[in-house]
Amino acid sequence: MTDLPMAKTRPASNWSAIWVLPLIALLIGGWLAWRAYSEAGIEIQVMFESGDGIQAGKTEVIYKGMPVGKVIALTLDRSEARRGVIATLEMNKEVEARLVTGTRFWLVKPSVTLAGVTGLETLVSGNYIAVSPGEGEPSREFTALPEAPPLADDVPGLHLTLKAERLGSLNKDSPVFYKQIQVGRVKSFALAENQSTVEVKVFIQPEYASLVRKHTRFWNASGISVDAGLSGVKVRTESLASIVAGGIAFATPEHRTDSPATDPSIPFRLYEDYEAAQAGIRISLKLHDFEGLEPGRTPVMYKGIQVGHMKTFKVDKDLSGAQVELMLDPRTEDYLVEGTDFWVVRPSISLAGITGLEALVKGNYIAIRPGESGSPPRREFEARAKAPPLDLGAPGLHLVLFSDSLGSMEVGSPILFRQIRVGSVQSFQLSRDDSQVVLGVHIEPEYSHLVNSSTRFWNASGITLKGGLSGVELKSESLQTLLAGGIAFETPDPKAARGEGRVLRFALHADRDDALQPGLQIGIRVADGDGLQPGTLVRYKGLEVGKVENLSLTDDLQAVMLNVRITQAAEQIAREGTRFWVVKPELSLTRAANLGTLVSGQYLEVQPAGQKGARRTEFVALASAPSQAVREEGLRLVLSAPRRGSIKPGVIVSYREVPVGKVMDFELGPTSDRVLIHVLIEPRYAPLVRSGSRFWNASGIGVDAGLFKGVKVRTESLEALLEGGIAFATPNNPEMGGPAQPGQTFALFDEPQEAWMQWAPKIVLQQ
Repeated sequence: MTDLPMAKTRPASNWSAIWVLPLIALLIGGWLAWRAYSEAGIEIQVMFESGDGIQAGKTEVIYKGMPVGKVIALTLDRSEARRGVIATLEMNKEVEARLVTGTRFWLVKPSVTLAGVTGLETLVSGNYIAVSPGEGEPSREFTALPEAPPLADDVPGLHLTLKAERLGSLNKDSPVFYKQIQVGRVKSFALAENQSTVEVKVFIQPEYASLVRKHTRFWNASGISVDAGLSGVKVRTESLASIVAGGIAFATPEHRTDSPATDPSIPFRLYEDYEAAQAGIRISLKLHDFEGLEPGRTPVMYKGIQVGHMKTFKVDKDLSGAQVELMLDPRTEDYLVEGTDFWVVRPSISLAGITGLEALVKGNYIAIRPGESGSPPRREFEARAKAPPLDLGAPGLHLVLFSDSLGSMEVGSPILFRQIRVGSVQSFQLSRDDSQVVLGVHIEPEYSHLVNSSTRFWNASGITLKGGLSGVELKSESLQTLLAGGIAFETPDPKAARGEGRVLRFALHADRDDALQPGLQIGIRVADGDGLQPGTLVRYKGLEVGKVENLSLTDDLQAVMLNVRITQAAEQIAREGTRFWVVKPELSLTRAANLGTLVSGQYLEVQPAGQKGARRTEFVALASAPSQAVREEGLRLVLSAPRRGSIKPGVIVSYREVPVGKVMDFELGPTSDRVLIHVLIEPRYAPLVRSGSRFWNASGIGVDAGLFKGVKVRTESLEALLEGGIAFATPNNPEMGGPAQPGQTFALFDEPQEAWMQWAPKIVLQQ
């Protein structure tokens, strides 16, 4: 036997280390697949009009300077529309939320235009596709813009809209200048909705936004502006860039330095050029006489200063006039309001003098007189046929004269004081009732102290001829008044009141003798001057005793002061206790009085003082004619009612539809909860009123209607129906009671009871 150990056997293993390598490869492959999947981009399709400048695998998609995608394929549009080229873009996964319907794509490539060079960076990096995120629903198909979109409104800065009649040489990205410094650019332009104007969108950089104010004016600064005349040639341009590419400039007028900041939602007007912006307020003017006017040359003048010019001129189809367009200085904007006057000035030679002499040198022109600042603005006017009278605010004294006829007076006729010209006639027209001629007169400031309430004006036109046994006397105020007419005046009392700050009104007498006739001047204060004017008569018992010479407002503006000259019985009238009142026509359904004043006009009635009193020259007119002082006889009663209704003094009091008295007066009761009506019963009918009598308001119509009994209409009388009235009834014996006592109070009912209407007592009347 041998000592060698015995061999041991064990089963062989099926695992081998070589299998580690495939497992590691599988894990690496899975990780790479997961990474490729997680980092894979999003494919979208963008339609371009042309594939020029786009290369698959090279052209990138750029957003704010950073690549966010790349073109991976480029194919032709195989649809029926065949709109262009479809570029397949692989976009980074982080921009997936921005891929919505409002997102915009466009191709950026080098571009050289008159407005400048864009896309210059693509000369190095190559063309690229720009993207601008928007809003909307998720989408994977888009259509590229043919060019870059305009600047978004949410970009910091000032975004404005300008309205122009035409675009001119403006283009996208044309510069916007302020004092020849570029402060912005044109974003876009398009026709307005009405297709009559062009809307230009502009952008002002944030640091310059404060330069644009509410009254800033924009103008087209493109090209070169040349103004040539005898004084030389003036060339104006904003910059070389604006000459080549067009541009816009703006400025704020010097007189508008306090203008508030602008509202970006309100569009500005874009003027054609600098001159139009300087005189940039456009108004329309209707002319009836346009001889000698030329568009572009006829100036608009204000007190010798040119404030604008006539731009266009168009004759009406019926040849009755012309419609012209004026361009006015912006400084006139606040005065182009209601009340502004325009008229044509041309040389004129007449008997009243020479006017418009300056038009011989500069040609016919359009004059303007601004309206009152603060009035409603206006841009359409109609020219006056002649120059308007002086404004009441002009220095000097403004008067109104009333005359029965115009005579030979005309605008410009002189006003003379001791044969020295101190003023002129400014206007004339008919009075409101067409009964007189009203002349507007202006007295120069240095002579205004010559006129006061005692001044007398007379017509100094022509020649005054006086003849008698001693010979013939010819008299004329001056050669000018002999030919052209004129007015003269004298002031008998230099210390009389002048009426400062008021427009005085005077009568224009036919001649000097009529103006300076003797008489006593007094003043009468009335509540208002309606229907009164210089020349209004003062009467006493139908006879003329004086005349109103002029009217003026009182210092407190609460009444009108009449300056009256009493020519008859002056000493008896100018006393304490004399009363004046205005007699006016009264016409109603129940009363007609003073109807003669409808033809002759209103007048003042005077009632001289009954007893001799102190002398007085200032009076206050009564509101109405004084009541008769004689106390009427009869039974006086008081009726108590909750309200007056249509009851008034003078209405009748009836018994069985027979007038037996009248209402004298009414007043509130002591506690103000009742109205006390005072009535007077004629003496003959006083026995009809007993303590049991019942009074009721008989005004108007009483209507009693029912379904079965029909309609019953009741009224006391026609007078009660129209004017109001009171009725009463007395009960039969013994309910009637004793006779009513003077001053006794009865209740006034709104309507009678049926039983009252049946009362029929037998009462003996006084004889």
